[in-house]
Parts: sequence; C-alpha cells; structure tokens
Amino acid sequence: MRGFRGILAVLLIAGGLVAPAGAAAAGSARYAGYLFVYFTGEGTADGEQVYFGLSRGNDPVRWREPSGRPALRSAVGTGGVRDPFVIRSPRGDRFYLIATDLRMYGRDDWERTWRHGSRSIVVWESADLVRWSAPRLVQVAPDTAGNVWAPEAFYDPVRGEYVVFWASTLYPADDPGHTTQSYNRIVYATTRDFRTFSAPKPWFDPGHSVIDSTVLRHDGEYYRFSQDDRGPGGGGATPCGRYITQEKSTVLTSPAYGLVKECIGKDAIVGGEGPLVFRSNTEKRWYLFIDEYGGRGYAPFETTDLNSGDWRPVVDAQLPGRPRHGTVLPVTRAEYNRLAAKYQR
Repeated sequence: MRGFRGILAVLLIAGGLVAPAGAAAAGSARYAGYLFVYFTGEGTADGEQVYFGLSRGNDPVRWREPSGRPALRSAVGTGGVRDPFVIRSPRGDRFYLIATDLRMYGRDDWERTWRHGSRSIVVWESADLVRWSAPRLVQVAPDTAGNVWAPEAFYDPVRGEYVVFWASTLYPADDPGHTTQSYNRIVYATTRDFRTFSAPKPWFDPGHSVIDSTVLRHDGEYYRFSQDDRGPGGGGATPCGRYITQEKSTVLTSPAYGLVKECIGKDAIVGGEGPLVFRSNTEKRWYLFIDEYGGRGYAPFETTDLNSGDWRPVVDAQLPGRPRHGTVLPVTRAEYNRLAAKYQR
C-alpha cells in the first residue's frame, strides 16, 4: 500500500494536481515567511559569500535587517561564491544550496572568467537550514566549457531527479586554449544527490549569449526567465539586451519554450540579470526580482497574471541590505524561528 501511495503521489505531482512535499502552495498556512539567499557583490572581501535574509512575516517585499555577516563561506575552488540557489527536496527533509565558484574581488578580467573559469559548482546540504555541511566542489561541465555560471535546480517528478542548469561558454575539442569566439548558453545535467551528475546537454541556445535562467511551475506549465546577454561584450547589441526574457513550456527540459515577454524591466531599471521568481505564500500573486547589477541590486516586480508577462515595479520595497543574484525560499514557522535565532540581529 505504501508503494502504491508513492507511485500515486508522483503521478499527481507530474500532472500538476498537487504540490510536492516542501513546495509552496498559495494560501497555505504552512509557510510563515521567506528566506532570501544572496551574495552582495565583488566590491568587498566578503561580498562573494552566502548571506541570509528573512522577510518580515509573510510579506515578500519587507525584509528584516540581516546580521551583516556571511551565513556560509566557501573554502574550496576559487574561495568565492556568487549566485547562490537553495532548493527544498520533494520530501521536504533536505535542502541543497548550490553556487557559482567564482571570486572577482580585486579583479577586472571578466573575459578570462568565461574562457578559463571554474567548471564546477559549490554545494552545501542541510536538514534544517541552520546546520550545513562543509562545502564541496563538484565538476559538472566538460573541459570544452570555459565556465559554469549561476547554477540552479528544479525537481522533475517524472524523472525522479533534479535537473540542474547553468550558463557555459563552449569551445571545440581542438581548441584547448579556448581562443575561438564563443558565447554563454544554458545547459543542464541531472542528479539525485548533487554528487554524481549526468553528462550535460544543451537546453537554451538562441544563437547568442544568454545567462541566469530560473524556472517556476504553475498549472502544469514551466515558466523560464533568463537574461538576454547581448550588449557590450555579450555578442551584439539589441533593444532587449541585458534585460529579462520570459518563456513557457509544458516540458521542463524542452528545447523549444514559447516566448511570453521580452525586455522585462527595461522601463524601470538600467540593465538587469539574475532573475528570481516565486509565488506569494498568501495570495495569487507572483514576484520577480531582477538584479540591477550596475545600480541598486535587486529591484522587485509583481504580477497577478503569470501568463501576461506584465510585471509591475513594487513601490517602496524594503530589501535586506544590497542583495545580489540569489533565491527566495518559502519557510515554515519552525524554520523561520530557527533562522531568526541564528542569522538575524
């Protein structure tokens, strides 16, 4: 009977009829607030580490003052981490936090980072969001890749494993010096334990540079948000370059997502990357935070119609300091209280 229930649960999750354990459900009393996981930039020695912020109750645009200290530090790879992403396991009993292995403090050689950067991600694990494993470095890209940027993950109940995706420049096998022209595109691999990964496959390659994809699922469809990276150094100027593109598909790993909206954020910010997206814990409303990397950091947008692509700036949001490219995760009351006791002032 237990096995039948497990099979039935997977079928219901795959069909979008129920949320997997640990997933946010609109209007659910289960979640009491939000955890914001982010880095703060390359301008300070500790900026490229992992910071935690907590919302003021269940308000996703009002945040408590953070401790000002990194919650997690990387002592592996380059010694720095950017773009931290946290995911709850489908059973709700485990959390994985993954991040870009990159330290730019005191440097200004971005071209080198996409030609000869790390091909690994940094991984932490936790059962309660406050006690974390030591960081580990896991190579996910082949030697033909020049970098691994902004890794994220989404659990696929049909596969029974996580789909992990990131941006990489790719070079021919006969160019070990990575001297030819290339551009970032999104690739993915699968894993069950964030230790062993499948060989990566192409996912989103429009023929020009794209980075920072993130995914949200609603009513049986997957919504993908990415930065159109065209612009100075990004493979040719375009009106929507350095802004966010929204697409959707009924299959997570489909190579053919349909366009919903492009140029998101253009009328409100000056260049945006690192989109994060999540649904309200209490109402039918979604939030899209876009990292204005040359200015204020994250700028929040909201919509009540995910299919419209109509995202409106949130006025008078109070974010935790100056967060950069990260994740917002709904948390339970018990999780919120543990996090507040350890990480807030």
